[in-house]
Amino acid sequence: MTSDTTAAPRTKRRRGLLVFLRDVLVIIVIAALVSFVVKTFIVRSFYIPSASMERTLIVNDRILVDELTPRWTDYHRGDVVVFKDPGGWLDAQPQTPAAPPLVQAVDGVLTFIGLSASDSQDHLVKRIIGLPGDHVVCCNALGQITINGAPVDELDYLNLPEGDTSASNMPFDVEVPDDSLWLLGDNRDRSRDSREHQDLPSGGFVPVSNVVGKAFLTTWPLDRIGAIDGHYDIFNGVPDAE
Repeated sequence: MTSDTTAAPRTKRRRGLLVFLRDVLVIIVIAALVSFVVKTFIVRSFYIPSASMERTLIVNDRILVDELTPRWTDYHRGDVVVFKDPGGWLDAQPQTPAAPPLVQAVDGVLTFIGLSASDSQDHLVKRIIGLPGDHVVCCNALGQITINGAPVDELDYLNLPEGDTSASNMPFDVEVPDDSLWLLGDNRDRSRDSREHQDLPSGGFVPVSNVVGKAFLTTWPLDRIGAIDGHYDIFNGVPDAE
């Protein structure tokens, strides 16, 4: 009789523990699925692997990218965007030793739920200068880019050598095709952007469909947390494409 009386509480405790573990597992799965949906459709995290966007973004900055809003409002001149390589922009990555299976598994899970940015090396980040239909030319007598005939003064965000005021050391004269963008880095002398890829079949233009979203916030390191400025006022005087 005593044995049966003792066994009952143990069974209840065991059952209670199993219910608790089941509930925790359900919460974890739901949280992972929510994170996946957020990463896929709303916001993603990336890190900056190069100096092409200095001073706006520096190497190893972590940024958040808005994937949702541009689907409703379109993109604008001045937006800093993350996009997939349209072909020929990125050098082949050197082969590196494979990480241990456990590390790969953990990174895969973290990437799935949006807490890792292991695919940052497969993407690029630049600023939109030309929208579909824009006629973009560099440079005028003052070293400025003109868009649809209107000069834009980009000195507020360009990272240029001291005394240099030219927006590009490489001239160009392009008309942006439909559903494409002309993208340049803020660190013009160290940015392999649309200018560098005019000899490719794409002509240096990036399809809008390749754009992941608009970078809107630097989240790391702590001393660089803040909004990413589109400097939209610089483009206020640009007329719409004809």
